[in-house]
Amino acid sequence: MHSSKAAALRRQRFDQYVGVYHQDMYRYAAWLSRDKAIAEDVVQEALLRAWKSLDALRDENLAKQWLLTIVRRENARYFERKRLETVDIDNLTASQAALLAVEDDKELDDMRQAIYELDDDYREPLVLQVLMGFSTNEIAEQMGLKQGAVLTRLHRARAKLAEKME
Repeated sequence: MHSSKAAALRRQRFDQYVGVYHQDMYRYAAWLSRDKAIAEDVVQEALLRAWKSLDALRDENLAKQWLLTIVRRENARYFERKRLETVDIDNLTASQAALLAVEDDKELDDMRQAIYELDDDYREPLVLQVLMGFSTNEIAEQMGLKQGAVLTRLHRARAKLAEKME
């Protein structure tokens, strides 16, 4: 009886995290992969992995960071397995194009396009900071970099975006 109560509590805890952070996980995966279908696959794999390793999460305040780290690793695994070519921005599939444009706003479309064209090293910390709200310290920890390296990448990402947006 005791173990079924513990299992129910574990499930409740997991469902709570998923309810709160699923959208962030998906948005992050979509920005990393540049493809809605791949993002869905990555999030599903990440949720499975998160469920299996839920006991490793000791601090509930770090749940979002923990889940996004799992998404990041699953995305890397996905592309390692698939050995996919990089996306040609001029020949996007419908699902990829849909990620770029939610509404018809030329400036917003241009900004999304410019962000997609950034190298992963610059796009990822920018997305983590601007869309996910992480501090440079948290980004450094998540990406396994020193904070100075993150600051440099963010600065370069913004400079490249400004250049493209002119």
